[in-house]
Amino acid sequence: MIDALAAEWLKLRTVRSTSVVLAVVAVVVGLMALLAWYAAHLWDGLPPGRRDHLEVSSLPEVTHTLASLCLAVLGVLAFSGEFGTGMIRTTFTVLPSRGRVLAAKAVVVAVVAFCTGLAAVLATYAAGRLIIGDRPVRGQSAEALSGQLPLFLAMSLSIAMFALLGLCLAALTRSAVAAVATLVAVWYVLPIVGFNLPAPWNERVGSILPGALAGQLAGTGNPQSVGGALLSQPAALAAMVAWVAVPYAVAAVLLARRDA
Repeated sequence: MIDALAAEWLKLRTVRSTSVVLAVVAVVVGLMALLAWYAAHLWDGLPPGRRDHLEVSSLPEVTHTLASLCLAVLGVLAFSGEFGTGMIRTTFTVLPSRGRVLAAKAVVVAVVAFCTGLAAVLATYAAGRLIIGDRPVRGQSAEALSGQLPLFLAMSLSIAMFALLGLCLAALTRSAVAAVATLVAVWYVLPIVGFNLPAPWNERVGSILPGALAGQLAGTGNPQSVGGALLSQPAALAAMVAWVAVPYAVAAVLLARRDA
């Protein structure tokens, strides 16, 4: 397993797509810093009576959302690239245990996604606090890092979940296009469908969707959000595990049965 992990780490860090995805995440953090600067500049220019109407979406939450999609694409490319080039046959020849290959890829992708997501969220938080300072801009938390850390860790786990979901979908479909299309449906279409269901099913369904789990896991879920916030912290963690475990199990079975 150590050799498999080393091989997958070497693959992931040497392919161009990894650098591109990580660069996009860095650009997202830069854009959040720019948005913080714009919010601070706008707040300074408003008369006191109108400052209460200025509201900016939580910058770490925006970074979490965009980084989730970016790292999910990284998970897709970590597997679909080998299917596209035919190198998967070489991988399975060197490592005949396909379950071990899938497990090694999952571990490497999860660690990279978690660390990247945590770094991006922390960098966004630091940039926002540095630029906005003590301005009471609505939507921006003035809470210290120690109070925000559980939420940031939950966001990072959520990003890793999306990355693993992308990896498993690539293993299932063997196509980057099909896997990314499915990810977009999970990330964007399902919340719209859930939101338009009749009550109380809209909140029940919304609460178990991937995008709503980070806040519930940290205990900060907003009941008024599109996703809902009905789950307890253990239930949110169980739902997060299920979103990975189910496609992972199906992918492991199909990898063992299908030809490379």
